[in-house]
Amino acid sequence: MNFLLKIAILLCTAFVLSTALADDDDDKQPSQKVQPVTAQSGITLDTKAQQHSGLETIKLQPASYHAEFTAYGKVLAIQPLIELRHRYLVALTERNTAHAKFNQAEQSVNRQQALYQEGISAKRHLQEQQAQWQIDKAQLEAAHFQDQTLKEEAQLTWGNTLAEWALSSNSKQFNALLSGQQKLLKITLPSNQQLADELKTIVIAASGNRSKAQAAQLISAAPQTEASSQGNSYFFQTAAKNISIGMAVTAWLPEQDKQLSGVMMPKSALLWSMDQAFVYIKTSNTFSRRAITHYSISNDGYFVSEDLKPDEELVITGAQMLLSEEMRGQIPDED
Repeated sequence: MNFLLKIAILLCTAFVLSTALADDDDDKQPSQKVQPVTAQSGITLDTKAQQHSGLETIKLQPASYHAEFTAYGKVLAIQPLIELRHRYLVALTERNTAHAKFNQAEQSVNRQQALYQEGISAKRHLQEQQAQWQIDKAQLEAAHFQDQTLKEEAQLTWGNTLAEWALSSNSKQFNALLSGQQKLLKITLPSNQQLADELKTIVIAASGNRSKAQAAQLISAAPQTEASSQGNSYFFQTAAKNISIGMAVTAWLPEQDKQLSGVMMPKSALLWSMDQAFVYIKTSNTFSRRAITHYSISNDGYFVSEDLKPDEELVITGAQMLLSEEMRGQIPDED
């Protein structure tokens, strides 16, 4: 009997030990018991609370956007163009004077020719008039060569368009540069970039801040580029304020044939927290925070190609209030 009792006690002890070991193994595998962390469901506000908070939303619309690249340039002084224009006008005056003298000499030759044929004038007088005609003709050709040389110099240095503006007797475009209404820019592209076809307008800023950029209109390609660059240069004009001659400028240009699809959102919709850009999306009466990983600045706001979709309802006023409310809700209550 005692032997059977001992056997029973040993079996019970073995069962208890095996159960304890099984519990100990479970403690060594905590990942099986850890629940996954779920994203926050957002902030829910009823209609009255939304109105009281001044929240405003818009439904995002499809938009297209040309990817941009950055180029650099400077504001040019037009003094060299003014000097070239002055030299050209002087040459033009000299040519007109030479042309008038040549016409007069030609008439004198014709008159002396007639008098000589009628025996009224001596041959010597005819020869003198013919010699003067030759001199005046040579002076006219020299004057014509001079103004043509100045035209070619202007075209080689400034291109056909600017040369035409500067050498014209009354060019509205050149007068705008003279008066300071327009500033002349020379922008040099990176060596691996080209100007998009049909491009007429870019945006520039002396500060390098894209959000403060202003429009500049293409004039023409520049015949000469900067010595330190392998990229092509172009002349632009701008009515932008707060830029002066000699200033360096940053330009943003659309890339050739690289158009993206996405949405355009107002700048007021974007906010920052922990070095991350966010927006709030409304679904029914719930407002959820969404990270924006990439956006492009444009004059119309921010273009987003991946993180937002058309027809989503975006908070454009009151996002900061929602963020504050969300952060406050994450503070644990004190006992």
